[in-house]
Amino acid sequence: MEKGETNIEQPDFDGVEVSWFAPLCDGDDDFLGHRNPDFKSSWENTSEIVQTADKLGFRNVLCPSSYQVGQDTLTFASAMAPLTKQINLLAAIRCGEIHPPMLARALATLDHILKGRLTVNIISSDLPGTILPSSERYARSREVIEILKQAWTQDEIDFQGEFYQLKLSSDPVKPYQQNGGPLLYFGGYSPDGVALCAEFCDVYLMWPETENKLKGLMHNMTQQAAGYGRTVQFGLRIHVIVRETEEEAKAYAKYLISNLDVEQGNEIRNRAQDAKSLGVSRQSELRNDADEDYYVEPNLWTGIGLARSGCGAAIVGNPDQVYEKIQGYIQMGIRAFIFSGYPHLEEAEYFSKLVMPRLKTVSLPEVLGRIPTQSPKTPLEKGPRK
Repeated sequence: MEKGETNIEQPDFDGVEVSWFAPLCDGDDDFLGHRNPDFKSSWENTSEIVQTADKLGFRNVLCPSSYQVGQDTLTFASAMAPLTKQINLLAAIRCGEIHPPMLARALATLDHILKGRLTVNIISSDLPGTILPSSERYARSREVIEILKQAWTQDEIDFQGEFYQLKLSSDPVKPYQQNGGPLLYFGGYSPDGVALCAEFCDVYLMWPETENKLKGLMHNMTQQAAGYGRTVQFGLRIHVIVRETEEEAKAYAKYLISNLDVEQGNEIRNRAQDAKSLGVSRQSELRNDADEDYYVEPNLWTGIGLARSGCGAAIVGNPDQVYEKIQGYIQMGIRAFIFSGYPHLEEAEYFSKLVMPRLKTVSLPEVLGRIPTQSPKTPLEKGPRK
């Protein structure tokens, strides 16, 4: 893509979805690469983070999934449902772990408990203890998504594929949300993954890149989605460090890696199920292109990637700088942000105080027409009991 290429046409709603992160998979600490027992992914720690994000006004929270010490995503989300008031829950689902009709049932149940505050992050990484080629994993995810779509929008599930062959009523799995059910968020960089998102998913999640590379990803997705007559929203999963002054923010970034043990940082990165994915390799390339202080462009710091897999960069700066960086992404066409910081509880409070009051926030399920204006006619709500 050429440097001067235009931004993606923006959707016809005003505002952005500002989300936080629940570190369910052993992903919180006060120093990167240092395992402080006070920051374990316990129920006490993670539930406090989510309830705090809810009270601070974040509109969604990503609940990740991984076979590491921590908590199961759907179990945690179900427990959080009655403890939260307005925040959506973005539950990560690894396709193939649960039989699709029962997955549809579990998600529909949770969606009813939350009264439509459920969103779903589709994951296609290997199931724990197994290894499949990328093409097969995405083929399996495609079948799972197609079955979910049938379950949520049709009277019957009638599917004949390579992994699943099903024919049964969809009455037991109708969600609270209408017009397609819970939104599907998707992150992936391989051609198979991009094609899958373009055809079926609602929000394309990206990890930090230089602005030009982000634009390239967005234009590619826009063109592919248009081939299916669809529009896909764009989201950015990124860390943040904001303080009253730029000097304080950059000093804190250095502080985070001041106790870093390089070997332990590598071990933490490599234990993740996505450690060898194309997306993770792109994060490594981003870090390799950075300067000696790990900044790859103004206010984009890649030092976080020294000790974690996945999303490996942070917006770092004072409130004006962080806000302007976010505004730049918004002008590019990004309408959903999943932020996080270390430790997660404290950084959520910094961001909500110093930056969030300047942002107009929305809930994507609401603005995209998924939330019914009255109780839906589903078997668990106003529909007839058969």
